[in-house]
Amino acid sequence: GIGGKPPLLLHSKDSGKTWKKVPVSRKLPGLPQVMKVLAPGKAELATSSGAVYVTDNDGKNFKSIVKETVDATLNRVSSSGVNGASYFTGSVKSIKRTQNGKYLAVASRGNFFLTYTPGEARWVPHNRISARRIQAMGFRDTANNDKNPGVWMTLNGGYFTQATDEKYDDIDTETKKLFDFSSIRTGGIGIIDAAFRSQTEGWAVGGSGVIYFTTNGGKTWQFDSSGTELPCNLYNVKFFNNGKIGYMIGSAGILLRKVFEA
Repeated sequence: GIGGKPPLLLHSKDSGKTWKKVPVSRKLPGLPQVMKVLAPGKAELATSSGAVYVTDNDGKNFKSIVKETVDATLNRVSSSGVNGASYFTGSVKSIKRTQNGKYLAVASRGNFFLTYTPGEARWVPHNRISARRIQAMGFRDTANNDKNPGVWMTLNGGYFTQATDEKYDDIDTETKKLFDFSSIRTGGIGIIDAAFRSQTEGWAVGGSGVIYFTTNGGKTWQFDSSGTELPCNLYNVKFFNNGKIGYMIGSAGILLRKVFEA
């Protein structure tokens, strides 16, 4: 588990009954944001600066699997057409990992995004698709493990877009040609996170407790009134147990739970 500032890294071998603190070096670039357990004693850690490490001895030692920092990558490619690369502040505002080990990150200013593929030496930067800044991004992975390739991207102003082509992370791909805008009426309220239960059903959350759902793979979204009276923003939506149980986490300690019949 990861939590707190300065970062606190904890390790449990008994399903969370007891926890042991794992020392975190002060030289660690960025703050830990993603931790994925790969096998007993083996885990992968990603930080807000784009560093990705792996440990196979319960966290005693971590080995870097990204050979070049995001800063170094941007300095090298900023002249190759990545808009906003020169404004990079040294960190990303969100970073996500898919089951097959790919990573997706949004620059802190929202002016471009980055992808990382296992086996590659560095992150690949990509232009955003419009003048609007990127609010958030994520993979279209499904909770029931149906194949659902691509990624989704939300833009400031409440816009939702997605790319279903697996070439979204190719360095030579023109980003604008891959993303399609979805039909969603947000009134300008930003969408902060989204997740798919299946290839067709997905849920999205955002500011002021807004909740939306889709039944056609994200092409159109409908408003759900469950969070209308909530005095909070909703930041994350996650599904478990093959998509049968869903959680939404918000500010002010709000946690929503939904059990799906099918």
